[in-house]
Amino acid sequence: MDLFAGFPVTDYERSLQWYRQLLGREPSFHPNDREAVWEVGEHCFVYFEVLPERAGGSLSMIMVEDLGAAVAEISDRGIEPLRIERYEEGMRKVVYQDPDGNELSFGGTSRS
Repeated sequence: MDLFAGFPVTDYERSLQWYRQLLGREPSFHPNDREAVWEVGEHCFVYFEVLPERAGGSLSMIMVEDLGAAVAEISDRGIEPLRIERYEEGMRKVVYQDPDGNELSFGGTSRS
C-alpha cells in the first residue's frame, strides 16, 4: 500500500521552492509539469499539484522519530512553524503553512 498526501497550490515555482526548503531536498520525481513529489517514508509521499481553484485548506502530518531535530533542521533552512500543539506524554505537533494556506505538520517527541 502507498500513501500520497496532496496539496493543491496556485503557483508551481513558488511551491517548489517552499517545499524544497521545508523538506530539505529536491523532489523524488515530477510526474508532469503541474506536480512535484517527495518520498517521506517507505511508500509514503507528499506532493503538490497546481490546482488554483482548490488551493489551500489541506491538512497532513508526518510522524518523525525525533521531532526536535526535524524542527531544528527546518528552522535552519529558514522556515518557522505556524504553531505548535502540545499533547500528553511529550507529544507535539508542529504545523507549517505553505504560501497557499495548506498545512503540513510534523508530529512526535523530542529525543534531545
